[in-house]
Amino acid sequence: MVAGISERMSGIRSFYVMALLERARVLEAQGRSIIHMEVGEPDFVTPAPITQAGIEALKVGRTHYTAAAGLLELRERLSTFYRDRLGVEVAAERIIITPGASGALQLVLGVTINPGDCVMMADPGYPCNRHFVRMFGGEAQSLPVDDRHAYQLNAEMVKRHWSPRSAAVMLASPSNPTGTVIESHEVAEINTFVAQQNGCLMIDEIYGMLTDEQQRHSLLADAPDAFIINSFSKYFGMTGWRLGWLVAPEPYVEAIDRLAQNIFLAAPTVAQYAALAAFEPETMQILESRREAFKARRDYLLPALQQLGFEISTKPQGAFYLYADCSRYTDDSHLFVVDLLEKAGVAITPGCDFGDHRAGQHVRFAYTTSIENLREGVARLERYLL
Repeated sequence: MVAGISERMSGIRSFYVMALLERARVLEAQGRSIIHMEVGEPDFVTPAPITQAGIEALKVGRTHYTAAAGLLELRERLSTFYRDRLGVEVAAERIIITPGASGALQLVLGVTINPGDCVMMADPGYPCNRHFVRMFGGEAQSLPVDDRHAYQLNAEMVKRHWSPRSAAVMLASPSNPTGTVIESHEVAEINTFVAQQNGCLMIDEIYGMLTDEQQRHSLLADAPDAFIINSFSKYFGMTGWRLGWLVAPEPYVEAIDRLAQNIFLAAPTVAQYAALAAFEPETMQILESRREAFKARRDYLLPALQQLGFEISTKPQGAFYLYADCSRYTDDSHLFVVDLLEKAGVAITPGCDFGDHRAGQHVRFAYTTSIENLREGVARLERYLL
């Protein structure tokens, strides 16, 4: 390591997708047409009512800090949202507003993980999770999952791999990169077991509202003492506003508030006032139409990729990703996606961004662009592969 850079940084990998995105921008600046299916960011702009609420907040001078736990009115609005839309009662006092879901995850790990503790998680999974664990002195205990498990941990796996060093289990439903959900009965059984071991259960529900209608509920109903991490980024279309939230078990709330004061003081004030408009009927109508658009994109892209020889045996029930086995064409997904970008102008993400388990044989497609662009991307893929 370079002098002055901490040892922990040796385990923090770069996102391969960000280098691909940078290269794609260079190619576009040279006049190339690029179909973007790499970055997990909705192509829709923030709904107008939310943006207008942010503008109004600026006009009236709402630019000072809020309390560390966030704007009380927003916490109460979220409490109502959980009750009316997700069917679970959550006291506003248990909801902490954070700078994105990443801020929420840092708070959870900061109040639960001691140096040397292990946090169990799925491989493949969102890469920042293991990196955050390392930042707090813990160790990511990555368990390989595949289509036999719907790319999710289950209770049997958690029980079999739990060790004296295990302190927590981290779930994601729907997950990134696979879009699969975990069954409620599995969550309840995992929650019961982890509690018996005096451990913690952490659940990422960032894509929870981007699911098929019959799947939509909060796993808080199945694990009432779990930490629930969520965000205004994906479903609500507020990626650049940097706003998330955390539902915490009541005994942890004071410690989380204290840590938030020291890490980031408070989430962005203007973003919090803007988010109040996210729950208005007009906004929800916009958001639901976008959810349907993502579903239509999935229903086009999934069979189209299968016809090209990509193996996708588990249909995603949420998010906006397809995690595809590309072993028919390569065992080095990184080289494959670089070559695909350069020769065909299609940008996708290599499996090595999400872990180690069969990473070289998988790629992720993000259907965060229009169906017209997806059709063009598939046509380019076909010419490139066949």
